[in-house]
Amino acid sequence: MSETNGKVPVTVLTGFLGSGKTTLLNQLLAQDGAEGTAVIVNEFGAVGIDGQLVVGVDEDVIEINNGCICCTVRADLVSTIERLLTRPQRVRRILIETTGLADPAPVIQSFILDERLRASTELDALVTVVDALHNPIWLAMGEEAEAAGGENIAGEQIAFADLLILNKTDLVDDETLALRERDLRRLNPLARILRVREGTVPATEVLGIRAFDLKNALAIEPELLSDLEHEHDDAITSVALAVEDDLDPSTFFKWLNGFVQAKGSDIFRIKGIVPVRGEARRYVFHGVHMTLDGRPGRPWRQGEMRRGEIVFIGRNLDRTAIETEVRACMARRAAA
Repeated sequence: MSETNGKVPVTVLTGFLGSGKTTLLNQLLAQDGAEGTAVIVNEFGAVGIDGQLVVGVDEDVIEINNGCICCTVRADLVSTIERLLTRPQRVRRILIETTGLADPAPVIQSFILDERLRASTELDALVTVVDALHNPIWLAMGEEAEAAGGENIAGEQIAFADLLILNKTDLVDDETLALRERDLRRLNPLARILRVREGTVPATEVLGIRAFDLKNALAIEPELLSDLEHEHDDAITSVALAVEDDLDPSTFFKWLNGFVQAKGSDIFRIKGIVPVRGEARRYVFHGVHMTLDGRPGRPWRQGEMRRGEIVFIGRNLDRTAIETEVRACMARRAAA
């Protein structure tokens, strides 16, 4: 808890889809002093994957799925924190990983206006993770949405940040990094910027930094203390699939790579944890646009059901076609 007022410090990790929030979260939890940390993971789709990828505090990872905590499941955030703080186990800090489509303003507002949260917690910092490779795409998309009367979510996530984590710096050159920092400074001249690779940063640079300043937040959003409404772009949808049988590796990986290449411009995020025939470990993969990365994950325990999930987030997603194609990759097992 805070040494000065006894309140539990809260760090909010935000950033657009695929920026590396879960990777950063795991890096923080792996460092000394993670004991007593409660983690809340919010996902846009009905199937939760990020919560399964958080390591180190299995007993304290709470998932809030099927909506953003900035709008449709905002009340769930308040009740979840209340339950956390009434348990016998001591909570030293709370880390919240928002969905990549979350507007930071209503999240901040929850901690300022809700009497119960205000009495027991304090915002330590809003930390925004920025994808050094794809950020221009997200900002351009946000500016288009803004011009059409919508919200520039990627821009707002940057503008409200107390700390900006410029991630994936190994994927661009120094000149491009300088341009990325210029874009960030244009939107947020006050936040500290840290350049990192694979979300690796000392926890002391992110946690307990007491960086949140209500006056700065009000300068960005003067109506922050009034009722805020947030609406998602209806064109952005999620397709969540349960994988209830082992996938044939040659068929599935061929399909997945072809799907990403063909639909990359419309794919904002892919995440999956799946069983692969002949493999003792689950396969974990994720992607943004045409960039795809994957590796073996935790071994399947003896007697554990080999069941996986895949989530696609983007535009113009054909749910029926995706389901049919993925299930065809499962069907090969029976034929083998």
